[in-house]
Amino acid sequence: MAASLGQVLALVLVAVLWGGTQPLLKRASAGLQEVQERNWARQLLQEMKTLFLNTEYLVPFLLNQCGSLLYYLTLASTDLTLAVPICNSLAIVFTLIVGKLLGEDVGGKRKSSCCECRKQLLGSPHA
Repeated sequence: MAASLGQVLALVLVAVLWGGTQPLLKRASAGLQEVQERNWARQLLQEMKTLFLNTEYLVPFLLNQCGSLLYYLTLASTDLTLAVPICNSLAIVFTLIVGKLLGEDVGGKRKSSCCECRKQLLGSPHA
């Protein structure tokens, strides 16, 4: 069963909402380690209060949840074997893009071992 253009666009929007908000959520929740309470219940309540009173966290969180709702609604009419790979793979791509735009270290500075292995197998003189 082929997906319609609308379904594919909805899945891409889900990926944008999921992937685009992950680095923002990570950044906004950075100060959470400073919250210290004596028992686990108070700790949980204090962490929730800290996060949900922080608009820098709350806005990306709500956008992320909108992506989850759209995903749920799209799954009713889209083949699961199409929806999952599109959303998950594109979400990773958008997470990397937004993370890079925010100045995060997203890797890629070292040569991968795969490239080195390929050079060895192909007999590159520069290996």
